[in-house]
Amino acid sequence: MLAFFDLAAVLSGQFASRHGAWGGEIAPAWGKKTPSTPPFGKTPMPLNLTISESASPADLHPAAHTHSMLGMGALLAELQAQGVPSRAVLEGSGLTEQHFGDQQVRMSHAQKVALYRNALRLAGTGDVGLRAGQRQRLCDFGVYGYALVSSPTFGDAVALGVRHIKLAGPVLEKRFRIEGDTAIFEGRDVLQLGELLPLCTEYWFSSIHRLTACVLEAPLPSRVLMLPYARPAHAEAYEAIFGCPVQFGAGRLEWHFDASMLQFPLPHAQPRTAELCEQMCQRLAHGLPAQTELELSIRTACIESCGSFPKLDEMACQLGLSVRTLQRRLSELGSHYQQIMDDLRSSLAIEFLTHTTLSVDEVGQRLGFSEATNFRKAFRKWTGQSPGTFRGAIQQVASGAGALHAAPSAGQGAALLA
Repeated sequence: MLAFFDLAAVLSGQFASRHGAWGGEIAPAWGKKTPSTPPFGKTPMPLNLTISESASPADLHPAAHTHSMLGMGALLAELQAQGVPSRAVLEGSGLTEQHFGDQQVRMSHAQKVALYRNALRLAGTGDVGLRAGQRQRLCDFGVYGYALVSSPTFGDAVALGVRHIKLAGPVLEKRFRIEGDTAIFEGRDVLQLGELLPLCTEYWFSSIHRLTACVLEAPLPSRVLMLPYARPAHAEAYEAIFGCPVQFGAGRLEWHFDASMLQFPLPHAQPRTAELCEQMCQRLAHGLPAQTELELSIRTACIESCGSFPKLDEMACQLGLSVRTLQRRLSELGSHYQQIMDDLRSSLAIEFLTHTTLSVDEVGQRLGFSEATNFRKAFRKWTGQSPGTFRGAIQQVASGAGALHAAPSAGQGAALLA
């Protein structure tokens, strides 16, 4: 076969969107010195910046399957670590364990609330939301997580994250703003979650804390956490994780941190890669189909050609169409044959370079290039980088300069909250 990775993702044009572009995560260096203020000369983000994203009426319809499964696996994993059977966590939700981590699966608002209710009822500890959030891994967020870690600066990652928050299926209205030298993550309980609000808040803030630490490779310097609900029995766990004062009963849901961190250059920045990933996020967020039936047929035919990609006339013959008819139908879709070939080849090239040990020359051969130099030129045109540079960047992201680890075990999670 031409490929032995996720062909479904390649066929849909969603390279690295289901499993991410690395096999683990970039773990935060706990105990590592917090990044200092970045060098002068960086263009500051606007002081009056406010970015928000809330669920639409369609998102909130109990039966509408508009919520992604992204990020929910950590909650299931924490409850399993506490000895709660998966079937009990999923009871009444209509979901199976296989649905978790699959970016293609959508669940309804009612299903997501059912999961939170089960978690609240079954958890052996009151801080289950905090513990679960600390289990988050960038790889579990697919192309969304890859876009974050590849962003040029932390501010770019924050802006991208909020713009595409729908990919994580929010149950809170989420905003981000800057006031003077303070940056603020803000949540609003527009759904009146009642007893579920503390759990949902803890899971959201703890998840952000974990993911930002992965992106920065150091803890985010926090100033204060302000929460609208009463002080819980496990209140000390908040300060242990966030390392800042926590105000309960504050009448607002906000997390404040030093705004200068927004200018901090990320250690694994790959601007071109971040741009490609954000384009994919935009397609996913707007619910656009990855391809039409005709485009899928062309992609499938190419995959089955074992590296000998059909020319336009050959493809038309395979599809039982004239060349002129095939060109016209693609034009009506706003596409053309060479564009589909380039998209497919670039997706396959990225998959091969990311998930296999094939040499650059071998990758080029499998994509139908007779000369390795032609493949290198084409890849640079597609991505702005040479194949070797791209593979090196992926390996650097994956290794995290020695910081690549699995999600914390139950024991490690407990230690973080001790």
